[in-house]
Amino acid sequence: MGANSFPVAVIMERILLDNRWAAEKWEAHGVVPDVPGAAGRVIYQDDRRMHILFPGHEISLHRDEAEGYYLNLTSPEPRVFVRWRMDGERALPELLTVSYGEAARWMDADHNVDGVPMPAEILAWVGAYVEENYRPEPKFKRKRT
Repeated sequence: MGANSFPVAVIMERILLDNRWAAEKWEAHGVVPDVPGAAGRVIYQDDRRMHILFPGHEISLHRDEAEGYYLNLTSPEPRVFVRWRMDGERALPELLTVSYGEAARWMDADHNVDGVPMPAEILAWVGAYVEENYRPEPKFKRKRT
């Protein structure tokens, strides 16, 4: 794990629907520390749900997104945001972020984005980064003219 990146695996979930317009729904289900060598492996399946583990991803931190990290950490439920796309019959994770701002830009661009709970290891890592790199902009009082 580099100082500014954290290797993770993404768990994608397929839910079978009883719906005449859609047979299934895909969404990001979770993020865990990386598990090498388990590409596209089904880790859970029942009659309605299937979870597939996609290793080899990373969360990278950048100084210009520090405010977005801070806003995420100070929210009631910090999240890891997963951008994903359909590839034939299954969903594939593409990018991950812990920045509210970056996730909002992805959603504004009409990408598939899901927020999943942030694991404790990632929360501590992002917290240390924010503590070291984020300084709020000073607030100025405007004089009335």
